[in-house]
Amino acid sequence: MVIKGVRQCGKTSSVLAFAQKNYKSVVYLDFREFPEYKKFFSKNLSPSTITMLISAQMPDVEFIPGNTCLIFDELQDCPEARGSLKYFHLDGKYDVICTGSLLGVNGYKSADERKNEPQISIPVGFEEIIEMYPMDFEEWLWANGIKEEHFSYLHECFDRTEPVEEALHTRMRDLLLQYTVVGGMPEAVSTFLSTRQFGPLLAVQQRIVDDYKADMVKYAVAGDKARIRECFESIPSQLARENKKFSYAAVRQGGRGRDYLGCLQWIEDAGIIYRCHNLQATELPLSGNAINSEFKVYMADTGLLVSMLERGTQSDILQGDLLTYKGAIAENLLAGILRRMGRQLYYYRKDSGLELDFLIRYRGKCAPLECKAATGNAKSLKTVLTHPEKYHITQGIKLGDYNIGRSRAMLTIPMYMAFMLTDI
Repeated sequence: MVIKGVRQCGKTSSVLAFAQKNYKSVVYLDFREFPEYKKFFSKNLSPSTITMLISAQMPDVEFIPGNTCLIFDELQDCPEARGSLKYFHLDGKYDVICTGSLLGVNGYKSADERKNEPQISIPVGFEEIIEMYPMDFEEWLWANGIKEEHFSYLHECFDRTEPVEEALHTRMRDLLLQYTVVGGMPEAVSTFLSTRQFGPLLAVQQRIVDDYKADMVKYAVAGDKARIRECFESIPSQLARENKKFSYAAVRQGGRGRDYLGCLQWIEDAGIIYRCHNLQATELPLSGNAINSEFKVYMADTGLLVSMLERGTQSDILQGDLLTYKGAIAENLLAGILRRMGRQLYYYRKDSGLELDFLIRYRGKCAPLECKAATGNAKSLKTVLTHPEKYHITQGIKLGDYNIGRSRAMLTIPMYMAFMLTDI
């Protein structure tokens, strides 16, 4: 099994906790902290040879057939270890779980840069890949004491289109605002829950952002390092634009797609951002109508996005004092919630100014989502609902600082209920 995901989203701690609970013996190899472990895979990829070499170097470990889990951490730093998964699978004596944050980025190296690296093929059919995301909003609610009976009640209100009782509605709104600032990176969450202070939280978030930038220097192709960082650092300002379509010219004056296309792909493959594609028509299948060259970019973790803005933004969000940028943060928040549900991201914008923030498959139909940071009239959503013969839209959902309600074909729900839009 290979667990992939953005750096510091909890992969290693989750895998270690699982393995220690379910196996008598756990053999943990971190290829980033201890690069010398790579030599275990240098002779050949036979499990018997690999386990013999590990035993010689680490005499305290025990290999128990049927009850041993090997953990290969930072798998991207040791391609040979990934190549060995086929043989561990065929051997069948030991289970192997791998974690990696940058498994997709090595493909951006030039032929010259790859010539001294081992050519290891990915063991297709012999590994199960699972993507891990930062903590989602539902998990944040669990961490803050929202109980099963509360979830049951919220689902009943959602299903019946009935307003949520005011005290719980207020609490959920407050928790959503906190989640917007804290995000879902485990260390950020634990720091905030233990201190309830923004100083320590911001220090953790800024260190994570700095680690991302360090990865760009370590793993990216030499000629792309600066451009990758420029793309990454432009994201907050890109989201501030009225038309949030990603613009290479906004990265650097005169910037062109051919110069930055691979750089943005690097950041996406590292799990740091999500891409949201424009649609040529508001129809299913959404993927078939996507315009590959037109897209918006959102940060995978909204808390990290907020930390990249100037100090004091956290307080502004919690007090409701944020003005224009509030909409960008709300969109980023909803993008993260949808992506963690396994949904791909799509929007719809025409030169006429008509724009729908997101579109999803919901109850077998194409449904637009309008994201409102504050109360708003959702003009574009109303336009498409009044012209079903043109847009083929018969239902719409408005999310924001509201309680539950319905007006003909438009369902209004509070933003904190977005994770309930699971029906496809």
